[in-house]
Amino acid sequence: MTTVTQCLRRAEELVESDSARLDVEVLLTHVFNVDRAWLYSWSDRVLDAAQLEQFEALFQRRLNGEPVAYITGEKEFWSLPLAVNFSTLIPRPDTELLIEHALVLPLPENARVLDLGTGTGAIALALASEKPNWQITAVDVSPEAVALAACNARNLEASNVRVLQSDWFGALRGEVFDLILSNPPYISENDEHLNQGDVRFEPATALVSAKQGYADLEKIIEDSGLYLNAGGWLVVEHGFQQGEKITALMRDNGFVEVSLHQDLGGNDRASMGRKNGY
Repeated sequence: MTTVTQCLRRAEELVESDSARLDVEVLLTHVFNVDRAWLYSWSDRVLDAAQLEQFEALFQRRLNGEPVAYITGEKEFWSLPLAVNFSTLIPRPDTELLIEHALVLPLPENARVLDLGTGTGAIALALASEKPNWQITAVDVSPEAVALAACNARNLEASNVRVLQSDWFGALRGEVFDLILSNPPYISENDEHLNQGDVRFEPATALVSAKQGYADLEKIIEDSGLYLNAGGWLVVEHGFQQGEKITALMRDNGFVEVSLHQDLGGNDRASMGRKNGY
């Protein structure tokens, strides 16, 4: 007989994971459809044959390096449960930095907001949950990502979010927004980290950008002025070594009040600026 406690001890086998204990906890909560607290209240619970078979299958996938979010098909972001699959990046806590700064900007009560490269819809849906009067557009070039984001919007009953397929601003001609946010691809194609950890399983198109990781960021910054109202804001996520160049690029493109912000680890992770025009 195998108990919850015995399963939790299997974390010792996940030597390449930085969060081995949490990984096993999440797999078990998925098997039992419970929260993590339950695991410790019922640590002596014996898994039946079906539960044990399911846990072993999930655990083997994690042992092979597959991200837990892809294994369970779900990831929490801004306390929202989001469906995830191999068509998109897995939402990361550091991206919540964009939400935190967006929510304190001086925007209209019924602001029009654009999330570029939405993936799972994480940014758009987090903002929608906090600002039901905002009208939010979420776009992605991948039809699979668009379908996933739309599914998440329906599941969360986010009626103020529309999801479109668009290559950056391609399907948005003539529209203007009060806020544009993006977590675009910003990793260089020869970055060694692409062969390590969870990113090995994530779509390269959502990770890698040309020009040493700057191509998509440059396009967004250079084109966003055409799609922002006067005084509108642009907020982008970028690599920890890209902050100086990105803030300079914002200023070169007419943005004012440009600022650089750090993630949970103290690394430069997001830059923002306001379109001049007040």
